[in-house]
Amino acid sequence: MEKLKERWGIESNWQIIIIFIVFGITGSSSVYVAKPLLAWLNLDRGHFSEGFWFGGFIYYFLRIILVFPIYQVLLVSFGWLFGQFKFFWEFEKKMLSRMGLKFLFKS
Repeated sequence: MEKLKERWGIESNWQIIIIFIVFGITGSSSVYVAKPLLAWLNLDRGHFSEGFWFGGFIYYFLRIILVFPIYQVLLVSFGWLFGQFKFFWEFEKKMLSRMGLKFLFKS
């Protein structure tokens, strides 16, 4: 726990517990929100063939592409609700800059 606290710049064990709760709620919520959104866009699993490439692979690729931005927004939102906005905002900036989206956060 101490290594994690040091790496993330956290002072208490309660902050770690809250952060883990936020990650859990965000992951579940983003998948829950994406499912009806995919159905609304007619991208639910039934609209894809049974084959691997034009069925499963493309469906799950589109689902991940859709879930990713939802997850990002929800992570910062739930972080704010749980009083950890600063941690999750810095986490988002670090993660997105590693993905090549650093230009979004230039001052």
